[in-house]
Amino acid sequence: MTEPAHLFSPLPLAGLTLPNRIAVSPMCEYSSEDGFANDWHLVHLGSRAVGGAGLILTEATAVTPEGRISPEDLGLWKDAHIAPLARIVDFLHQHGSYAGIQLAHAGRKASMRAPGKPDGIATTEENGWPTEVVAPSALKFADDYPLPQSLDKAGIVRITNAFRDAALRALKAGFDIVEIHAAHGYLLHEFLSPLSNHRTDEYGGSFENRARLLLEITETVRAVWPAHLPLFVRISATDWTEGGWNIDESVQLARLLKERGVNLLDVSSGGNVATAKIPVGPGYQTAFAERIRKETGLATGAVGMITDPAQADHILRTGQADIVLLAREFLRDPYWPLHAAESLHQTGHWPPQYLRAAPRGSVARQPVAKKK
Repeated sequence: MTEPAHLFSPLPLAGLTLPNRIAVSPMCEYSSEDGFANDWHLVHLGSRAVGGAGLILTEATAVTPEGRISPEDLGLWKDAHIAPLARIVDFLHQHGSYAGIQLAHAGRKASMRAPGKPDGIATTEENGWPTEVVAPSALKFADDYPLPQSLDKAGIVRITNAFRDAALRALKAGFDIVEIHAAHGYLLHEFLSPLSNHRTDEYGGSFENRARLLLEITETVRAVWPAHLPLFVRISATDWTEGGWNIDESVQLARLLKERGVNLLDVSSGGNVATAKIPVGPGYQTAFAERIRKETGLATGAVGMITDPAQADHILRTGQADIVLLAREFLRDPYWPLHAAESLHQTGHWPPQYLRAAPRGSVARQPVAKKK
């Protein structure tokens, strides 16, 4: 009988194998200028590689300038963005972590001021673009957000091509995994949900029409992203609101994404309805990942208030998901995987530079093999 997966068992995906099932979830840092990665991103992401994460995903990285959440977001809409990201990827590989990039378009939630600044829209004087914000329909996310323009067909084509071009740049930067961001009320989620998509053309109305743009972008990215490298999609499994996107539709979508070459569905929830009542608590989204995994056979990632090693290990051993993605807990503890290994009596894979401080039985972590 095959032993159930646990937190420190390898995870084969497409043509690569992650050394463990711990991933750093995308976390916006609001620390870029004109989309460029810098020393903050190197240290922030690099620390989690030193800490033992098997996979590290960048924050939501915009495929167009107007697709940023704030003027301080990362971007990959021009070739000049490649070199600073490649520097980070090289560091992650040196310390044994695979590198993933989340490609995103903020849709109607774009051109907002970053946290730490007064709430509200980033104006043109603040390097914002409130009149260029786009969405499936001209519907605000909330009163203090921009009124978006409804995308026309030419705009849809431009954004689809922007995802393709960003994926090609990610490949040049050396990333191992691309994740398409279709969650949290950003553009692709806005198309999926009938609450934000009131279109009457082939991109609105029925489930098939609302899913069309995400499926087209997935096909376009998969066509240029090598078959041996995994492709992820992040979705919000539910809007947590009556009449909105729901788990039944998410299961249906997962089957279609699997047919188009997606290797793992990163299952989150919410973000598209400002007034939604979300029952946040430990593992509150895990049941969605479990249902999608069991009903479709597509690998899933669980995310959301996963903080304790035993909790994370239980999710995997009981078949609720194939990988766990941690965010805030990694902000509190960049070395969470090393501490989790000790807690669960597993072999810790420490940086050679730190082995003198490691628990007895720990071994040196090996770099990711360079691609041929």
